[in-house]
Amino acid sequence: MQKPTIRAAIVGASGYSGQELLRLLLPHPNVQIVSITSRQFAGKPLAEAFPAFASLPSSQITFSQPEIQALLNSDADVFFLALPHGAAAEFALPLFQNSRKVIDLSADFRIRNPESYLEFYGHPHPAPELLPHATYGLPEIYYSQIQKSSLIASPGCYPTSILLALIPLIKNKLILPKPIFVSSSSGTSGAGKKADESLLFSEIYGSVRSYSIPKHRHLAEIEQELTLAAGIETRITFVPHLVPINRGIHTTIFTQPSSPSLKEEDFFDALKNAYKNSPFIRIRHTLPDTKFVANSNFCDISLRLDTRTNSLILLSSLDNLTKGAAGQAIQSMNILFALPQSTGFF
Repeated sequence: MQKPTIRAAIVGASGYSGQELLRLLLPHPNVQIVSITSRQFAGKPLAEAFPAFASLPSSQITFSQPEIQALLNSDADVFFLALPHGAAAEFALPLFQNSRKVIDLSADFRIRNPESYLEFYGHPHPAPELLPHATYGLPEIYYSQIQKSSLIASPGCYPTSILLALIPLIKNKLILPKPIFVSSSSGTSGAGKKADESLLFSEIYGSVRSYSIPKHRHLAEIEQELTLAAGIETRITFVPHLVPINRGIHTTIFTQPSSPSLKEEDFFDALKNAYKNSPFIRIRHTLPDTKFVANSNFCDISLRLDTRTNSLILLSSLDNLTKGAAGQAIQSMNILFALPQSTGFF
């Protein structure tokens, strides 16, 4: 029996995450894109703005201005908000109030405490009344909550790479919740599609640099979710780096085992058991590499136990635009509409 078609709207379809949503949703067997918005390309056909999509279904759809009333008048079943933080809430509030399903790729609803949002983002939360209704959209951790949610806050790319490696081990008390040190490297698309001299090719190529330390914005949601997993307040040291690749994140996490009697296979077994029903998590004995997850929704996780220093080193790789953004959002959409999580990916 054929599954019903999901009518989808993408608000902010011309940014990097928006383009990735288009790449994955246009050929999705259960999706029809009924609305795409972009101030830059309003009035222009999709295939003209992005010729790479010309041969895909619905590629003749035309960009429109991002106007809330027009979106409310559309027949979309689900709205993807691929907008900067702050701007997304302007659309999420009226859509939610009108009983529409919203998947937000910004940071607006990831953080449960509005005071924490103010601390990390520098301004009051634009719609705090919606925070109790938002579900943190990490499918491997919150599958059942996503099934029933009308407002899904899709996690950030760095948090996804960190939380997927840590949460099962913290929940099973195999590692200590502190101290935890994290070093992550991201491709330049993680900064979004914006004019910034520091992101020019000639500035990035042949260079690696750290940034936003010691208080990167993603720390708020990372520590929030680790605290929930550990049952006690958890803080981490996080150093992100910009590397000269287009897409991809590689994360290295330094932790301490909870007991010196634990063997390397104990940690592998815990991760394999936690993700045995998760089609996009691959627990590997070989070390993760961004080239093996590029353009996919996979997150590869591995580890090494250093008995010399009694430390556990966790490693993960994912594509920041797919599993770290659009792909994860579509994975949540599949769950929301009772489809297999991998629908449209393989």
